[in-house]
Amino acid sequence: MGTIIEEIFSKKLGRKVKAGEIVICDIDYIMSHDNTTPLAIKAFSEIGKLILNKNKIVIHFDHAYPAPNIIVANNHKKIRDFINVQGLKNFFRKGVCHQVMIEEGFVTPGSVIIGGDSHSNTYGAFTALGAGFGSTEIGVSWITGKTWFKVPQTIHIILSGSLQKGVYAKDVMLHIAKILTMNGATYKSVEFSGEFIDNLPMHERIIFPNMSTEIGAKCGLIKTDQTTINYLKNQTNAKGPFEIIVPINPIYEREIEINVSKLDPQVACHPKVDIVKPISELNNIQIDEVFIGTCTNGRYEDLEIVASILKGKRVSENTRVIITPASKRIYDKCLENGLIKIFNESGCIVTGFGCGACIGRHGGILADNENAFTTMNRNFTGRMGSPKAKIFLGSPAAAAATALAGKITDPRIIVGEIDE
Repeated sequence: MGTIIEEIFSKKLGRKVKAGEIVICDIDYIMSHDNTTPLAIKAFSEIGKLILNKNKIVIHFDHAYPAPNIIVANNHKKIRDFINVQGLKNFFRKGVCHQVMIEEGFVTPGSVIIGGDSHSNTYGAFTALGAGFGSTEIGVSWITGKTWFKVPQTIHIILSGSLQKGVYAKDVMLHIAKILTMNGATYKSVEFSGEFIDNLPMHERIIFPNMSTEIGAKCGLIKTDQTTINYLKNQTNAKGPFEIIVPINPIYEREIEINVSKLDPQVACHPKVDIVKPISELNNIQIDEVFIGTCTNGRYEDLEIVASILKGKRVSENTRVIITPASKRIYDKCLENGLIKIFNESGCIVTGFGCGACIGRHGGILADNENAFTTMNRNFTGRMGSPKAKIFLGSPAAAAATALAGKITDPRIIVGEIDE
């Protein structure tokens, strides 16, 4: 018995597992996308053996879909040909891989999922072990159905208090990145708990495991509770019954307690996620592009916040505002409930669902010396296009407020909580 990661491995292997052990574990699902599958196919082909279980393989087109150039189009064709030859059934073109994995029911408490994407940690919001793996390991796992792990030590982050109006879970996670730094949890499991987490809806809980990648973590995890189960039952295609996985008499490497009650909106400043400042210190920085979406903040509830701020207003003429819903399901709900109309009338560009501008392939590439404010999870040099551009990260509300003003703006000014 122990931390959440120890509980997951112990249940999976049928014996008590402790941090520091090296284990070989069956994988429930092996995920890859259009950016990582080609190299996985190469590794698989070089080994020359058969796929062990085709139902465990899940492939998505999301990072550059529809294809923005010939190179990507050829890669897409290569993947489609492979899927057809191998007879794979779990192939999706419905949006960001992590969001679709959740919606389609592949993510459940206690499951072990490896993904050819660094933000596979996202699944930890549902008490699943999600971990990013290289493409070669993905290809090998198609054949073996297993992989090895060194069971990580756990950092426990206990969050208490309640947020001021205009402050969101994204601000809390950016604050955590500032405290721990980008290397502060390298190859650790990070557990997020406390009354603040307990009271959060799933769309905001997801932010914490998702961005645990940005502090170096092997995985980020939140215990299973009724909120988890209700979401799985009502918002996904997952089939129960679902395991309840919680830490039992855990021994943590380190514990950090944070009261969020006095936290202001936060912004991660280019070029590192851990260069985090209160938004009040960054007012008046001109922004050329606002990008709202991604596996961090492209969910319906995020876009609903944006729509509530933009409704009846026009975004700055000097700022292009791009909104990319994370999945088809989210896009359809936005369309049905009038959010798309609000975005269009306010002067935004609404794209198809997917990763969009996040990795600088299409959907909003930055030019030299431009500034972007985005709801993404990372802001490295060249991430969205030109290496001479700068990227700032914040909440959907801060992005919407910035879109209206054309400069970094505290959302509390827009909602009347503070004076400019």
